[in-house]
Amino acid sequence: MSIFQNSVLKTFKQDEKLVALRWAAFQNYKAKVEAIKDFKEEEYQDGFLKDIFESCLGYTLKTTNPSSFNLEREKKNETDSKKADGVIYLNSEIIAVIELKDTKTKNLDRVQQQAFWYLTQHTKAKYVIISNFDELRFYFDKSTAYESFSLFNLSYDEFCKLHLLLSFENIKDETALKIKEKSNSFEQDISKKLYKDFSNFRTLLFENIVKNNPTIDKQTLLRLTQKLCDRIIFILFAEDRDLLRANMIKEIREEFINQKFTNYSLYDIYKFYFEAINKGNDKLQIPQYNGGLFATDLLLDSLIIDDFILDENVQILSNYDFASEISVNILGHIFEQSLTDLEELQANIDNVNFDKTKSKRKKDGVFYTPEYITRYIVENTLGKMCQDKREELQIGSETLVSPSNLKKLTKQEQQTKDNLQEYKKWLLNLKILDPACGSGAFLNQALEYLISEHKNLQNDLALMGDLFASYMVEEEILENNLYGVDINEDAVEIAKLSLWLRTAKRGRSLTKLVDKIKCGNSLIDDKSVVSNAFVWEEEFKEVFENGGFDIVIGNPPYITFALGNKQEFSQKEIEYYKNKFPLSSVYKVSSYLIFIEKSLGLISKTGLLSFIVPNTIYRNFYYANFREHLIDNFSIHSLFNLEYEVFSDVTAGGFSIFIFGNDSIQKTKLFSAKTENEYFNPYSFEIEQKQFKNIPDNKFLFSDSLISLWNKSFENSISLGSDNFQFYNGIKTGDNNKFLSSEILDERYKPIVKGADFYKYTFPQTQMYVLFDPKQLWSNTNESMFLNKEKILIRRTSDHLVVSYDNLQKYILDTVHLLFDKSQKFNHKYLLSVLNSKLLNFLYQIIVPEVGKAFSEVKIVNLKKLPIKEISLKEQEPFIQKADLMLELNKKLQELKQNFINELNLEKVSTKLQKFEELDFDDFVKEYAKAKKLKFADKLEERNFKNEWQRLFENDKKEVLEIQNQINITDKEIDQMVYKLYDLTQDEIKIVEKM
Repeated sequence: MSIFQNSVLKTFKQDEKLVALRWAAFQNYKAKVEAIKDFKEEEYQDGFLKDIFESCLGYTLKTTNPSSFNLEREKKNETDSKKADGVIYLNSEIIAVIELKDTKTKNLDRVQQQAFWYLTQHTKAKYVIISNFDELRFYFDKSTAYESFSLFNLSYDEFCKLHLLLSFENIKDETALKIKEKSNSFEQDISKKLYKDFSNFRTLLFENIVKNNPTIDKQTLLRLTQKLCDRIIFILFAEDRDLLRANMIKEIREEFINQKFTNYSLYDIYKFYFEAINKGNDKLQIPQYNGGLFATDLLLDSLIIDDFILDENVQILSNYDFASEISVNILGHIFEQSLTDLEELQANIDNVNFDKTKSKRKKDGVFYTPEYITRYIVENTLGKMCQDKREELQIGSETLVSPSNLKKLTKQEQQTKDNLQEYKKWLLNLKILDPACGSGAFLNQALEYLISEHKNLQNDLALMGDLFASYMVEEEILENNLYGVDINEDAVEIAKLSLWLRTAKRGRSLTKLVDKIKCGNSLIDDKSVVSNAFVWEEEFKEVFENGGFDIVIGNPPYITFALGNKQEFSQKEIEYYKNKFPLSSVYKVSSYLIFIEKSLGLISKTGLLSFIVPNTIYRNFYYANFREHLIDNFSIHSLFNLEYEVFSDVTAGGFSIFIFGNDSIQKTKLFSAKTENEYFNPYSFEIEQKQFKNIPDNKFLFSDSLISLWNKSFENSISLGSDNFQFYNGIKTGDNNKFLSSEILDERYKPIVKGADFYKYTFPQTQMYVLFDPKQLWSNTNESMFLNKEKILIRRTSDHLVVSYDNLQKYILDTVHLLFDKSQKFNHKYLLSVLNSKLLNFLYQIIVPEVGKAFSEVKIVNLKKLPIKEISLKEQEPFIQKADLMLELNKKLQELKQNFINELNLEKVSTKLQKFEELDFDDFVKEYAKAKKLKFADKLEERNFKNEWQRLFENDKKEVLEIQNQINITDKEIDQMVYKLYDLTQDEIKIVEKM
């Protein structure tokens, strides 16, 4: 699988004499091939590094020149004592790791994981090289895509490419990086250009077909246009990849131009070729490629199309090199973009305004998944399942040894051969589904993996003397393994086309996919709800007769169904979801959660499910019951938190890749990455799955230290939700303008505290009064709550805990929560100290990570989850004393600041003047003069003004800062007392302090 564009590679020049000299040295290696095949791994590792890297690629081994070398054998990792087989240095830094096996290791995929682990142990390393002395793979920049070279059969051109990428001179010059950057740029440019040309062709073709075929409805004509485009794309692809004769498009055009005694249209000629491709034509040297794409379609054949449309535009498309320039991945992106184009054409048919930024596919949360994501999901579901099965059957490729006598196998050898056959049977019976397949990205990734696995299996069977080891891999996979469903009919057809393009072989018919890739609504099986309902047990009867799918993978749509007046889905459909999927159809009813619940019902007893979805699944309060369902009823193999935007055209705040199973695995692996670069070396740890039940709302946390801290905080603690405590929310007036006043109008008006009236440890400064009449007020009018001798006040409109104290029986508005101790076991000032500590704020952020978010709200339901250490009243005394000191200091601070502000004699005091202690004197003068609208007549007047205010300002500022310093010191002392109370270690304290 090439990671560099061939056309870009050709633009990089090398020293031809040097390359020729090293090619000559490479002949010495080729002369040893038969001997190398018999070498064991350890016997030839030194020789391989010398013969290939030193002799042919310009490196210097440490054993050759200990004082000046750039290649070393068996180098220990930076973090442990394990060793890579070789490392490459640049400026004394390890930049590449080399992992070697002998020729008996046919499947290098299994070596890849080990080699990449070595890569992560060397901080500056960016290249991985793996070889079994025959195949050599070059991995670049932590990607699992690679360039592969067969050393035993290497041509001169391939050697030049190997030298360009891997010679020391080019590694030193970072040539591979430059080629990769240019390749990426080239692919983006050509992808945009091809997309533009293809899109333009399809639009013009559709308009021409509509003009010439007025008796057929436009909806049908659009479908036929896309089908014709699919056929032409296949021919363009096939003629450049030796599936059809080269230049077939040109040949069709010449036949049209050169006809003398006939008057066929250009489309007529195309139809002749379509039929030849469908049935095969020896005269035209066209193999049979049926399978449905070119099957007779009388309505399509009846269309009238102007010659110039097919002539000019198809010629433009034919100029692209579909062999070297246009990869199947590029086509995949174009196919995905094409679906939006089709939506636009459909909108034109319906006379509806179309906005690409608000297209249905975008509103439906349909986005093309990056290849590194599809690869990860496939390798960790299908790959893991294959690996486990091989281990169960004891047929790991690296352990297989060729029998000494193929005609007379030992008992163990025969068992191995039988096990390989059993593995083949198991592999061909795997059922893999993408329930929202789109243009087929995940199915194609699974296809790639299965092709590789089958080829490795064929090698293993041949090694054991199986005369029938070879079989038609691609055809077997499409016929047996892959299934897809999508609600969009165009997507289904494009998914089929993409699979055909990846598997087409010269002379071999295309596999019929009509029974494997289907159109329908994956979530609804009731035709009375939607016309395209999909009954899984009927559509894929053979799968469910055998227990369901082994693997379900994909990127389901991210749709919010229930949006009140803005929703585009019928209430009947939403009610269906709520009744059918009660665990996932909560809050605003998100489609991706329903897809998870539905898909868990589609997998077999040993099946695996893996999706990429928004990471709201980890912490959203409304999904707590669904998470509990997952924890209690399924194995959570792994969770991967991607804290960055994976898709360029969607903002979701991060994404999650999960793997769930029906097996009995008890431990969960957790991974997290803040950037795409971190993705390749993520933070990771493992916990017992049941530990998630200890976290509030069954949240999935991605830090072992956070989980440990949370669990420790609950040792010898009780939650604020216990019967010892009572919460109450302040008065809801129903109309603040009516019931609140800045002055006392009669005896019914009571002083009322708002959330903005207090800070940590500050007595609330009430400036408003409430007309307290329970019969008129909306709710929360239990007066006894407000008249308690003392109460804890917690600001509601905040992204963190802001807690204070009231013993003046003030009334409270609904922007404040009240907290009382009912048990008489806890002093309110003890609670005040603990709740205002850094630790409790840290724990609150675990429950509600809303710092910096708009419309943050402290809710009673979340406060009840916080742990309070249960200690005696006597042990609470030091905390009470500190709370008293903090209340006293803050009261004094408030009085000092207010006295100074009163001296200013301003109707409205700016924020800067309210925090005058943070200003220097000159800035204060500017701010005060602006507030007073003063304009000094001359310098003397300005100097007199400054003299009048400077002493007062400096004295008051000094006093304020001294008290503020005492407050800060006391606050830190309380934090330390709370750390000790909850038995935190120094490392745990550091974690909290970093908050």
